[in-house]
Amino acid sequence: MTNVTNWQLTENNGLPLYQNIMYLVEEKIKTGELSPGAKLPAERKLAEKLSVNRSTVIRAMEELAAQGVLIRKKGSGTFVNPDKWGLQIKPLINWGSSLTNETLKLDSPYEQAAASLREDNTKPSMDLSKGVLPANLLPELHTPDISWKELVYQEKEQASSRTGIHSLKESVQQYLQNTYHMDIPLEEIMITSGTQNALFLITQGLLQPGDAIGIEAPSYFYSLKLFQAAGLRIVPIPMDGEGMTVSGLQEASLKHPLKMIILNPIFQNPTGLVMSPRRKKEILDYCLLKRIPIVEDDAYGGLTFDETLDNRPMKMLDQNQQIIYLGTLSKLAGRHLRIGWMIGPEAVLNNLADIRLQIDSDLSFLPQFMADHFLRTEMNDYQVNIRSILKKRSQNMQAWLKEEFGESINFQPSKGGFHLYCSFPSKSEEEVDDLLMELLNKGIITAKGQHFGDQAQGVRFSFVNYDRK
Repeated sequence: MTNVTNWQLTENNGLPLYQNIMYLVEEKIKTGELSPGAKLPAERKLAEKLSVNRSTVIRAMEELAAQGVLIRKKGSGTFVNPDKWGLQIKPLINWGSSLTNETLKLDSPYEQAAASLREDNTKPSMDLSKGVLPANLLPELHTPDISWKELVYQEKEQASSRTGIHSLKESVQQYLQNTYHMDIPLEEIMITSGTQNALFLITQGLLQPGDAIGIEAPSYFYSLKLFQAAGLRIVPIPMDGEGMTVSGLQEASLKHPLKMIILNPIFQNPTGLVMSPRRKKEILDYCLLKRIPIVEDDAYGGLTFDETLDNRPMKMLDQNQQIIYLGTLSKLAGRHLRIGWMIGPEAVLNNLADIRLQIDSDLSFLPQFMADHFLRTEMNDYQVNIRSILKKRSQNMQAWLKEEFGESINFQPSKGGFHLYCSFPSKSEEEVDDLLMELLNKGIITAKGQHFGDQAQGVRFSFVNYDRK
């Protein structure tokens, strides 16, 4: 338990006492004096130390608990929230003193050691924590044989609408048809600068601070800062072998008025799971019943290793405009070509495009022009080639993991995408940490499950960067 000796309120700043106590607790979390999971002093002792009524301390603690910063356990005391499931941090104007996720979740010794290894160019390393194509696998992105004058003319001719240039939307339309046999009207396609840009627009245009959104547990979305920046609560929804569970969704929606669920049903990040067709329909039906809109992130669906696998997006089952579907080129073409797309009801897209125009002006023509050319001339052949390379890398990494850890490691063979999620069911948390530190000493960096909100001993290995034979 934290000692109360150095607990002291600042001079009266005109705020109610309970708010001053809240700021004091937040500052101690921010500086690391109160670490994630730490137990706070007893309310009676804290009240005596701060010379306030115990009821004032209780109100401050309850307010912080309501925001998810603290957890109050009957009979045990009050603790700093060890993770950010359910955490709501109000957007604050005072950036310098605001309590952010970074202050709540300080880097672990492993993460600090991994960061040092990345910065040390004298030691060979293989970073399997990053889901980013290495430079040697990126497409060449040939520039169209066109003069600058002609390019300027094309820009004028294709005067970019609020939702993107017409020819690129046609290319996206054709890509979705080629990849999934998915028919989408042009007016339901909006070009974005990637998935996170699309999610940012959604948080600004379709959600309000304090809203609860459901995401898969574990999930890549857990690591994103934009939800906390918007003051949203993220609610974990468990998965089984078929994807997000309906019972988990039902329980979450009963406990929280879910305004939206955001999921990644095909080659889910980090688990690599593929949601079954039956589960897709069950999730759609329940969300229609409860009027819960769905955002579907499809970053990896086109990277299947098995042509017989049902990798169709959930959006293809959507008959009631329930889903906003997100796709991206950055996973395949690299971060330097930040182009993605959002598919949804025309009225919703126009509203989000208006918001983008007010916040960030319009998308530049040149990256759209380059993406259009890539989709039309290179994408089909490149996608076939990269699938073959990723499948081989996945097989090589799985063979290495079995050789390295034997029966102590558990995983389902990868069916596509970038990632393999592993566990060590017979080992304790400390033993898994020791294993990962041993790998780090060999120059191999991984992503721990806690990064994705997983409290079990999960580890993500991204075979996209496994370059051993």
